Amino acid sequence: MNTYLFDDRRIDWQTLEGFEHLRYFILNIDTDANIVDVLFKFAAGQQIVLHRHKAPNHIFVIQGEHRIYHADGTLKEIRPVGSYTVSPASEVPHREGGGDIDVILLFSIRSTGVLYDILDNDTNVIGSLAMSDFVALHQAQSGQTG
Repeated sequence: MNTYLFDDRRIDWQTLEGFEHLRYFILNIDTDANIVDVLFKFAAGQQIVLHRHKAPNHIFVIQGEHRIYHADGTLKEIRPVGSYTVSPASEVPHREGGGDIDVILLFSIRSTGVLYDILDNDTNVIGSLAMSDFVALHQAQSGQTG
């Protein structure tokens, strides 16, 4: 099987302090329709922070394998390149990561308010990411202020 890599050299990947193995680039935010379109890049062979989706996420795998893990770190599901998934909001915590190569994903997040709860290893909420956070990150990414 041939493996084709998405050329992401022109993407100005951003990082979030405290979020290891994760990079992002916000493509667009439609505040009228309450949609955030963002590229996520998860490191190969790693897992990102434990979290839960508080909003529906439409996910397209651009490169690699999108691996979903249970809260205890055991593998739950593998989504291959080219797959598209609609994941509803869920109270079930999980981790995500890349397979043998970095995974690049298009997330289209659809909601207002809190989009993700960030959890510690005991599943206690230690933070959240809301629509307003993504708006601020998008402004910072594009060099805008206020």
